Amino acid sequence: MTASTTRTYTIREVAALTGLPASTLRYYETIGLIEPVSRGASSGHRVYDESDMDRLTGVACLAAIGLSIDDMRAYVANSRLGSDGAREQIEMLTEHSARLAREAEYLELRRTYVGLKTDYWRAVEAGDQARAEEIGEQAHALAERIRSRESQ
Repeated sequence: MTASTTRTYTIREVAALTGLPASTLRYYETIGLIEPVSRGASSGHRVYDESDMDRLTGVACLAAIGLSIDDMRAYVANSRLGSDGAREQIEMLTEHSARLAREAEYLELRRTYVGLKTDYWRAVEAGDQARAEEIGEQAHALAERIRSRESQ
């Protein structure tokens, strides 16, 4: 394709393709996370090209894994450095992976608590008071663990 026949996209199309709402695309541009997007000569509307789409797809992936805006900015900046930015990228992603592991562990505790409470009510429904008390104690102990994690 020549420059005059390069595929372009509207903000609505980019939003659909990347999964990022139009408001987020505008915000990312405003805060400098992505470079300013060219505008249509007559309409003044944003016109995205393939290179914009490549960058936005990468940013959408960073958002999808839960990186903060600051981390996304650092990631994008370090990406431009190639091997000179690799060490910082590795450290950032390693820290993020550990954060996700902690979140998954916490989510698993909460899921287990819900299971215990479901079992508790099944025991209550069945009239098994001894089992309900046993499960209630387990749920109480787990709730304490969850609360202690929340305060850290």
